[in-house]
Order: sequence, then C-alpha cells, then structure tokens
Amino acid sequence: MQTLLGIDLGTTGVKAALFAVEDGHVIADAFFEYPLFHPHPGWAEQNPSDWWEATISAIRLCLKEGASKGAAAEDVRGLGLSGQMHGVVLLDSNQHVLRPCIIWADQRSDAQCRWITEKVGASNLIQYVSNPALTGFSAPKLLWVRDNEPEIFAQARTMLLPKDYIRYRLTGVLAMEISDAAGTCLLDVKHGNWSQEVLAALELNPSLLPPVVPADAASGSITAEVAGLTGLRAGTPVAGGGADNACGAVGNGVVEPGLALVSVGTSGIVLAHSNSPQVDTSGPVPRVHTFNHAVPDAWYLMGVTQGAGLSFRWLRDNIGLPERALERWTGIDPYELLAKEAESIPAGSEGLIFLPYLQGERTPHLDAYARGGWIGLTASHDRRHLVRSVLEGVAFSLKDCYAIIQEQGLQLNQVRATGGGAKSPLWRQIIADVLGVELVVTNASEGPAFGAALLAGVAGGAYSTVQEACARTVQVVQRTAPDTALAPAYEQAYEVYKALYPALKPIISRPL
Repeated sequence: MQTLLGIDLGTTGVKAALFAVEDGHVIADAFFEYPLFHPHPGWAEQNPSDWWEATISAIRLCLKEGASKGAAAEDVRGLGLSGQMHGVVLLDSNQHVLRPCIIWADQRSDAQCRWITEKVGASNLIQYVSNPALTGFSAPKLLWVRDNEPEIFAQARTMLLPKDYIRYRLTGVLAMEISDAAGTCLLDVKHGNWSQEVLAALELNPSLLPPVVPADAASGSITAEVAGLTGLRAGTPVAGGGADNACGAVGNGVVEPGLALVSVGTSGIVLAHSNSPQVDTSGPVPRVHTFNHAVPDAWYLMGVTQGAGLSFRWLRDNIGLPERALERWTGIDPYELLAKEAESIPAGSEGLIFLPYLQGERTPHLDAYARGGWIGLTASHDRRHLVRSVLEGVAFSLKDCYAIIQEQGLQLNQVRATGGGAKSPLWRQIIADVLGVELVVTNASEGPAFGAALLAGVAGGAYSTVQEACARTVQVVQRTAPDTALAPAYEQAYEVYKALYPALKPIISRPL
C-alpha cells in the first residue's frame, strides 16, 4: 500500500498521520504533547529538543500502527511538514540551538515592532513584505534577542522556523519553506525571496536566513540516522511542506479561487485563496495578512482571531470545573457538556457580549495589549450565558476577518470549516449564522497533517499538482446552513460587539 506521512508541529503537541495515496484515508496517527513555558507575563517559549523527541516518538508509533494494518514503512512515498508559524529558532555555527524558541504567541517584542516600523517606514514595509510588523511575527522576536541577549545573538548563524528545525533534524538540510517564510516580516511576499531592503534597514546579516524552498518539492531526504530512529526508509523525500494554516487550507482543498477556510483552533483564522498578492490598503496598516500559499504561484489573505479555542479552553478550565470532574468518571468531553448547556440560551446570549482578546488581537485591531472580558452582565445571566457568549464572541471576531476579506474584492463561493472548534455542532452553527454563509466540512479530519502529506505526495511523484492531489482525496462530508431567522439577533449583537473595542480601548488596551 502506497502511503504518505504528514507531520504537524502544533503549539500543544505534534501529530504524525499516515495516509493512503489512493484516496487519502487515514491509516494511522499518533500525537505526543510537549510543554509550553511562560517565563514572564506575555512571554511564550518552547524547547526545540522537546519538539524533536516528540516527533520521533510520533513517527515511530504511527508507523508501528500502520504496519499492523498492512502499511509498511518502506512504502511511504514522502513526508510532509506542517507547523506553527513565526517562532524563532537560533542555531550556532555547529547547528546547536542557542535558546528556547520564542513562539508565535509571545508578545514581548512590541518595542521592536515600533522600531522596525520607524526604521523601514510603515508604507515601505507594506511595499517590501506586504505586512506590518507585529509581535507575533519572527523579525521582532529576532531583534528582541539582539537587543536583550546580545551574547546569544552574537553566536547565531542561522534562524529557522519550528517545522524547518524539524526538517534540519530529519534531513540535515537548512532551509525555510515559502508559506512559512512569509510570516517572518522579512520575505518579499510578492516575489518569494528575502527582502534585501528590509534586511539592510534592520542591519541583519542575510546569511542568518537559509534558502527559501517550495512547498510541494523535495527539500531533502531522510538520513540514515533518522531511519534508524524511526523505521522510515533512508532517502524518503521530505517535501518543503507549509505553515499550519497553508497546510490546513491544502488539506481542506482550499487551493483555487473562490474558496475560503474558517479554522477554529487555539487561535482562529479566516483564509481565502488568491491568484495574486492582494493587500488590504484601506488604512495605514493592513488589517489582514497577505502570505504565500503552499500552492505554487498562489497567495492567501488571512484574518486572525488570537483567542478562539483559547477562550473556550479558558472557560472550561476556570468555569467548567464540574464538567472536568465529570470527565474523569464518565469520559464525556467537558466541551460537549458545556456546549449542551449553551444550547438552551437564545442567539445573542440575551445581551451578554464576550470580547475574546485573552491574548491580544490581530484582526482587525492589531493590538497586542487588548484584553478580553464580558460586557452586559446582569443578575439574570447564568453559566449558560457565559458559555454561549464565548462561542458567539469568537464568531463575531471571525466575522470581522471575513468582512475585511470580502472588502478586498475576493468572490467567495464556498467556506470550509476545520479545527477542533468546528467539530462542535453548536459552535459550527453559530459561526454559520453569524457569517450568514453555509459552512462545509470535508473529510480532512487531520487538517494540516493531511495537507502536508498531500504536498509530500506531489514532491514524491504520487500526484502531479496540489490541485490534483486535492481532487483525488478531499471530499465534502457535511454542510451547515445558516438559520436566517436568527440573523436579526446576531446582527444586533454584532453591532454592539463592534462598538465595544473603540469605546473601551483606553481601559482594555494597556501594557502588562
């Protein structure tokens, strides 16, 4: 049986999944967690060694399960990598990691963002790299190390992104794949190469940045050492792969104009495919990102909700304690129990509005200091209202993203939904109702890992193009139509939601 292996290096853990070339069905999968560290408020770091150990364990277990089902390791046609974006991994001259990775969720580099904008010029930055300097991006994190840990920076010879560090460990190749490189704030997104103008303005040595490689071509192959550790065949091609959102789009078949993706994970996104590098020019700073896609000669526009699934997880951990206790006895998912409670509350949560800014916000505010909260709480509200308002607040934030993408003139014919949040029937229905569009779910239960595997299929010759790979494997399995009768209630609540951030900004937007 010919197979493909997809690796998704997430924030909470790494997923390895084995797929059949013929139809893309999942043969085996494995997931291993690793820790996330918060040394100070607003900081977020992980150890690349934890990623590597978890990746090896996940591959080994996945291949073992696959072998028990008749899928031999030597029949893996290729391996694809997907991963969390923006994290900075610094290597010395011996390719040893110099410090923990500052990951995407870290907010410490606000001063560096302001310095980048001043040095390059706000309009020039958009011209050169199509995106503003944000604390989530790689360049500000790199400059933070230069400013605050000069002894570490002086030893740095290579900067890699998280999944590209795993590529190096698998293949010995130092490279950065294009859809991930787009999130560094150092790549000329329009032309796909490093921006010499930005590097010069920031006084960064271009040698820090490895070559940029395509998503759907082989970037290297599994070494003999890794073959011994995992059971993979030495020489198995490793595709360029892609950023988690780009791979999630590929895994859901969002590889042609007219298609969009709503993903509800720790963060949430609305992503739309484009055949040209369109940039939001309605204001001084683009409110949505323009990145290179994992599809050759394609781009995507993306709005980001920083605290999507994060908000529901916070609620589960702090308000859903009875449900968590019940899980230990019954095995029932506490998220399901909480959502079931929220079903009894009408659309609009009877005036209770939740702002999901638990980790700052990107779209549309680009405010690392924004803080969340409930507004409109009365004595008549109870736990059920709190739960439903969280689900609705995230949906309102996603609507901000969707509306801005529509303003760019992209004709969206279909919206596909993915991520853990999209598995909740209630949350999926709320998002469909708030956006006013049908949400389509595909068979891509493994999202980014599946997309990475399809890219490996192109790199390994199993498919001729990414579009062919998707046509052969991605199928629609469920549709959620919006309830038009609820539109007035949601429109009224959304108008209140939109008014809250500007009204409360002096109070809720402040440094830690």
